[in-house]
Amino acid sequence: MDAFYASVELLRYPQLKGLPVVIGGGRRREDEVLRQIPEGGSLADIALEAFPRLKDYVGRGVITTATYAARAFGVGSAMGLMKAARLCPQAILLPVDFDEYRRFSRTFKKIITDIAPVMEDRGVDEVYIDFTDVPGGQREGGRVLARLIQKAIFEATGLTCSVGVAPNKLIAQMASEFDKPNGISVVYEEDLASRIWPLPCRKVNGIGPKADARLQQHGIQTLGELAAREREWLMATFGRSTGAWMHEAAWGRDDRPVVTESEPVSMSRETTFERDLHAVRDRAELGAIFTHLCQKVGEDLRRKGYVGRTIGVKLRYDNFKIATRDQTLALFTDDGGVIRQAAGQCLKRVPLERPLRLLGVRVGGLVRAGSAQATAAEEAVARPSLPARRGSVADAGALTGSLF
Repeated sequence: MDAFYASVELLRYPQLKGLPVVIGGGRRREDEVLRQIPEGGSLADIALEAFPRLKDYVGRGVITTATYAARAFGVGSAMGLMKAARLCPQAILLPVDFDEYRRFSRTFKKIITDIAPVMEDRGVDEVYIDFTDVPGGQREGGRVLARLIQKAIFEATGLTCSVGVAPNKLIAQMASEFDKPNGISVVYEEDLASRIWPLPCRKVNGIGPKADARLQQHGIQTLGELAAREREWLMATFGRSTGAWMHEAAWGRDDRPVVTESEPVSMSRETTFERDLHAVRDRAELGAIFTHLCQKVGEDLRRKGYVGRTIGVKLRYDNFKIATRDQTLALFTDDGGVIRQAAGQCLKRVPLERPLRLLGVRVGGLVRAGSAQATAAEEAVARPSLPARRGSVADAGALTGSLF
């Protein structure tokens, strides 16, 4: 999807189209902008002067995404908002609204699977699709089907996407970036030298900053230069597994199938605070955030049909150190209240003297709701001869709650 979060926001505020807009800094709460709707008007009637500007932002938040107009100023995802303000002070700043983005994500994926059922979910805004056996999937090298998917998504949502069509997932992912926004790029095997080898090595999903820096130390900047190195040299330099994979990637080889179903091992929610919060001084605010995270994880589990019984918490302190704790319940659950009680007990085992930057809640050990594993756990706890294990749901109901 093209600038997905930003594009969803532009549907909400069409008057911002073509302007530099940055999404980030915090989750959507009651928005001051919404109070600027003229009487009898709508969101589209809010005057541009009513929107907050990036130059006025004070805090340590980061950019989640930005419109293409903002990216032209060098502003990009994961950049600090204060730094972005120096590059593009006139940009409009909007908070994130993950619930709305997930709603649109589910919509566009349903549209795709109605056309091409073999789809691999790669997150909120990206998928892999196998065109092989779709009627008409090979016409014009897949371009006809790609256009159909683009058209169907746009008509249903007003959003655009870019499609890369290639013999495998590795090249298709790179090709999807060639002609953004709203582009289609078809790459054949014989295009490897002309279209793939000139790209920097970082374009390969899996070659990160550290690996790229090591490659550059050896004079390797492009995929063509990487492909020119012998497989044995890469294996000796980067390790047998990584070196062999780099060689295959540089030559555009990838035999991974499109995986239509993969069972998640956990689900989590976390949030980074606009300012450091303390367990004592900010107890009420932290408690509300903590409860909200637990409830949202429970909603995620129920919506996707899973239950879990390993409940955990994650904290990042003001010195950036991270602490995690978890406990395993006797029963599987998708109940936000039970998750809140168990996660609260985890918090009692975490030092809370330092201010916090981030708080997260995780539910692991997932199985399908109503599955044999979930039923067996219920039957085991129900047997009077078996004492409930420490941290069971029965225990959790009587707990007094966390430090906040």
